[in-house]
Amino acid sequence: MRPTVFIPNFNGADRIGRSLGGLRRQTREVDVVVVDNGSVDDSAEMIRTKFPEVELIVMSENRGFGPALNAGVAATPDADPLILLNDDADPEPAFIAALLDATGDDIAMVAGVMTQERSPALIDSAGVVADRTLMGFDYLHGEPVASAETAADPLGPTGGAGLYRRAAFDAVEGFDDRIFLYYEDLDLALRLAAGGGRCRLAPEARALHSYSTSLGAASGAKYARTGWSRGYMLRRYGVMNDPRIALRALACEGTICIGQLLRDHTLRGLSGRLRGYYDGGGSEPRDPGAAPLLEISARQALALRRLRRGD
Repeated sequence: MRPTVFIPNFNGADRIGRSLGGLRRQTREVDVVVVDNGSVDDSAEMIRTKFPEVELIVMSENRGFGPALNAGVAATPDADPLILLNDDADPEPAFIAALLDATGDDIAMVAGVMTQERSPALIDSAGVVADRTLMGFDYLHGEPVASAETAADPLGPTGGAGLYRRAAFDAVEGFDDRIFLYYEDLDLALRLAAGGGRCRLAPEARALHSYSTSLGAASGAKYARTGWSRGYMLRRYGVMNDPRIALRALACEGTICIGQLLRDHTLRGLSGRLRGYYDGGGSEPRDPGAAPLLEISARQALALRRLRRGD
């Protein structure tokens, strides 16, 4: 078994070189697998030429973040643990070592710390957390990097910088292939936590992150993707079955969609939510079970959401 980093790539020729270069400088040896999601730029050729040590898996089309990673993991049976890294993240030299040092027999997941490219002293995301409506938030977003040293553990890692024990990942069949992009890491964390899987925060596992380089932080395309995933999660986990939680979810989602309409003149977030909710029907219901969820008000949830424009 070998620790293996999996990087999903889509038209990332202008950014993935930095991620791969950062992995070359690690203090612990690690294998690297790039899953190219049907890129139409010269990503694949650049990787073959400049990073011949990297295993490259080329998909015929863009299948999405989680599905690409599932394919990469399935094609690499000896990989364990599984380490995920965005193609727009530059890991510090101790990134891998810190993730590995945080593992333990009772730990299913380890969350790394992504720092903001424009303000490296601030955290972009130190994992994912969620409230009772399963609205997801980037843990410690906007906080000083030093705050991670004493912070509690999150629900799970962000998909852009985290580690999963292979046995735990395989036990829940990895990422949900129906989620193309966004919320796939929260869904995986919920399923792992529901089965008793714990996450540990690794404060020294840091990577500099360029936020939303693929779709843009406040683009209609991103609103459509996040909206679909949000609607799908609401339906799949039966959030709307509890009248009190349903009212809160409707109030929050309505506020977000109105904000997108007024600020960015688009209803793609709303239409995405409706499509996702419809598509979530007919599937086996999921239960977050014992997953640790935030006990916060709707006002607090929206305030956290506003910290990250574009969701």
